[in-house]
Amino acid sequence: MESISVFDMLSIGVGPSSSHTLGPWRAAKTWIEKLQRVEQFTMVASVSVDLYGSLSLTGKGHATDIAVVMGLLGTDPVSFPIDEIEAQLEKVKTSKTLMLNLEKPIPFHLEEDIKFNRKFLEFHPNGITFRATLRNGKTVSDTYYSIGGGFVVQKERKRAKRQIERFSAFPFPTEKATELLEHCASQNCTISELVLKNELSLRSPDRIDAKIQAIWDVMLDSMYTGCHTKGILPGGLNVTRRAYETHEKLKGEIRYTNAVEWIFAIRNTEVKFRQILKWVSCFALAVNEVNASLGRVVTAPTNGSAGVIPAVLMYYLVIENHDGNFDDIKKFLLVSGEIGSLFKKGATISAAMGGCQAEIGVSSAMAAGALTELMGGSPEQVLIAAEIAMEHHLGLTCDPIAGLVQIPCIERNAMGAIKAINACEMALDTDPKNVKIPLDKVIATMWETAKDMTTKYKETSTGGLAVQVNMSDC
Repeated sequence: MESISVFDMLSIGVGPSSSHTLGPWRAAKTWIEKLQRVEQFTMVASVSVDLYGSLSLTGKGHATDIAVVMGLLGTDPVSFPIDEIEAQLEKVKTSKTLMLNLEKPIPFHLEEDIKFNRKFLEFHPNGITFRATLRNGKTVSDTYYSIGGGFVVQKERKRAKRQIERFSAFPFPTEKATELLEHCASQNCTISELVLKNELSLRSPDRIDAKIQAIWDVMLDSMYTGCHTKGILPGGLNVTRRAYETHEKLKGEIRYTNAVEWIFAIRNTEVKFRQILKWVSCFALAVNEVNASLGRVVTAPTNGSAGVIPAVLMYYLVIENHDGNFDDIKKFLLVSGEIGSLFKKGATISAAMGGCQAEIGVSSAMAAGALTELMGGSPEQVLIAAEIAMEHHLGLTCDPIAGLVQIPCIERNAMGAIKAINACEMALDTDPKNVKIPLDKVIATMWETAKDMTTKYKETSTGGLAVQVNMSDC
């Protein structure tokens, strides 16, 4: 039974897309590591890259070519300074030389050596082939598939996991929501407590807390940065950042000097229903404006849906519980990660495979379930909330204008966050005995819907808003 860690579902990376940016970046690094492992790295004379399917059709708008270069340079998407990416790229362009893994110079022409092929490979819509010519004239190549959420595989099961740390199985493995509930019942524990038991089979308590804190730090920073940055998003659509103006109107005269003080300051603002809607939307918009600017965010479960979970968690901390602390953050992220893994095992978290229901729909379900546990819901009610949130995202298409994660993607995060909160409230008022649609059924339905959906609605920008609205309209 497949075991997916919370820290695989919630990982730190660079925008604008987990499948089109973070995945190719990781794939390039993985390929270099393989070349080193088979002792071919020192023999490399030149490198070329072929992008296929969705990676090709929306790759320019998602900075796939930039991500490939950064991966070939051997940089780490988790820690490499965002503000240095442009300089590194310019160095490669002007010198027509790439420092492979920051140690081996090879000739490299960005416009010629990264090819965008409209062809779809059979295994998965997001295919990428790396090819190296060695000094002896021999050519070696490997093909990878970016399957959503930053997960990268070679030709294995379509929804296989990206295992950073290899392990056979959790002590309480789950493939379906029913199994998750059975484990909780047998252990007499909440979902977050069960997930923690699984994570403890991999890491020490201190290590788990450190990784949770790192994830929250990036989430909080992306909200804070987005709320305090104005201007136009890059890409040519001339999209004005909205979080800044909304935040200015909401915050009034509150005083703070950093992101942590900001949380306490927001608690003192007016929180009538309209203000709550605006705050939640503002948090979500902020994260995805940072994401759209090649900023650092947490895949939750993807970059395109990165704003939903932090926005709902922030809602809990600044609106629902002014005494909320690290323990609440930890529980929230543990539960959300587990719910996300159920969707990954039973369906997909790739918009190229399932449309936007696989991103915003899944993130909304993750956030709804996690909020429900913090609000005192039972494990059954947690899964009811996740089901409600996904049920009302079924069939949501992925049709980004100009292949950018700006329209309609940024607004969809705000809508997904609001739906998550609403799903939580309905679940808390629901008696599990009266539920008609279990979570496993909605996951199965989502996967069937994904398979039936035409390719033009799966992150190809060949249908929907992507063709109804032109660059000239913007």
